[in-house]
Amino acid sequence: MADKLVYQVAVGEVQPFYRTCIESVARYCRRIGADHIVQTEPLLRIAPEKSARSENALRLGYLPIYEKENAFSYLDRYEQIAIVDADVFVRDSAPDVFAELGDAAFAGVVERDMPLTEAYASKVVKHSRGQFDRLRDVDWRWNERGAHYYNMGVMLFGQRLAEHLHGQTPEQFLRRPEFARFINGEGHWRWSTDQTLLNYWVKRTGMPTRDLDWRWNALYSAVRSTQGAHFVHVFLSAKLANPAAVVANL
Repeated sequence: MADKLVYQVAVGEVQPFYRTCIESVARYCRRIGADHIVQTEPLLRIAPEKSARSENALRLGYLPIYEKENAFSYLDRYEQIAIVDADVFVRDSAPDVFAELGDAAFAGVVERDMPLTEAYASKVVKHSRGQFDRLRDVDWRWNERGAHYYNMGVMLFGQRLAEHLHGQTPEQFLRRPEFARFINGEGHWRWSTDQTLLNYWVKRTGMPTRDLDWRWNALYSAVRSTQGAHFVHVFLSAKLANPAAVVANL
């Protein structure tokens, strides 16, 4: 069994600056001795059975965001796996993220704990209420900054995660009845990604987790500064005038 894998997905309508980000991840993997897989074709093709989502969300006939969970199928071949969004730029100075997992099953950056701008911190509180307030069978550890949830743009997990898959394939996992409401996009989940589903699952199982330092998933324009960050997540790129220029200057 190999040691570590970084898994990325770039399917559907891929923005040009993604290539620069993916190349940065490829360099990083060579430096830390990790395998690197970039999935460029849909494999799971997860679509709502009773959709409440917009027509635009289903323009490809499936929800591309759920393709990332195909990485779970590699747990029989790797000790540790990181799923990194295709809009994450890794700086050449970044240390080995796999050293951060320890004995946890899952690790990620808690969004409310990042050094957020005041404007984005308010959005996190509102987002928390919309996504998690109805899910009262788990403890979201609420405080004045919102729910304790991970930004799933960078997620890290090891062999202990497999215990909570119960032998299911990625497609079988996503088709669990308790996840249908998220995939269908009911209510506030109309605009949800895999982030809500995965956070609910991680909390519901009680699996051992580790909160990573914000520098492993610095949300560009949401944090006050990306100085010192290892991974810079150029999310919400549609709101940026020139995301390629942003990445070029990181």
